[in-house]
Amino acid sequence: MLDVFGFLERDPFGNPIFIKRLTLLLFGFLSYARVRIYNKARITGTEHLEKLPQQGVLFLSNHQTYFMDVTMLYHVFFSVKWGFRNSINFPIYLLAPKARLFYVAASETMTEGGLLPKLFAQAGAILVNRSWRAQGQDVKREVDTSADEKIGKGLRYGWVVSFPQGTTTAYAPLRKGTAHLIKAHNPIVVPVVINGFRRAFDKKGLRLKKRNTTLCVSFKEPIRFDPDTPVDEIMDILREQIEQRIPVDKLSWCREA
Repeated sequence: MLDVFGFLERDPFGNPIFIKRLTLLLFGFLSYARVRIYNKARITGTEHLEKLPQQGVLFLSNHQTYFMDVTMLYHVFFSVKWGFRNSINFPIYLLAPKARLFYVAASETMTEGGLLPKLFAQAGAILVNRSWRAQGQDVKREVDTSADEKIGKGLRYGWVVSFPQGTTTAYAPLRKGTAHLIKAHNPIVVPVVINGFRRAFDKKGLRLKKRNTTLCVSFKEPIRFDPDTPVDEIMDILREQIEQRIPVDKLSWCREA
């Protein structure tokens, strides 16, 4: 009976599920006011999530802050688990958060930014070393060959959130590693478009910058790529789906109320 609550279960990285659930509950309550009370949430497309399998789903989104983007996505995932559609209005969902969740994050962001990022890492971070960026500077170093294996492990166990641009800079090019990851593991891909987070929060997503901002999250229809799809074609489709070809601020679905 104890294992029903995850006391004995561990995720594929060896982390106790029970501790992860406690971490998710804590951060959920601490962040709820920022995404729902101080600001407004406008969510669309969660009907696409309701029949997804529990494993092998990759969410790909544009990126605006280090932490609040993924925090909001987690809130939506928890809410969908409880049967709420396009809403995070009922935080009762925090009492039993979805634990089979991971997100891809740069190692330096999670380990060199003090205690809070280290705690965020306990919420399911898959840490990778970026080959093109370090400590805010452009660099060139060897590709982290373990990243594909770690993300694949997360996909075999649950859902993974990744930001294929690898930076919070708007309209930055997508990293081709994302396409290679899709070809290697053949996940169900759910494109996500977010907006408003850059206006509401600082770059890290920890400090409120502007209240009463509309935080928009739009889930697109899931995609299953043919394994033979060329990398460049996958990149073009993803760029279009996460709407990095057109100015996000001009999208009709996410105008400020």
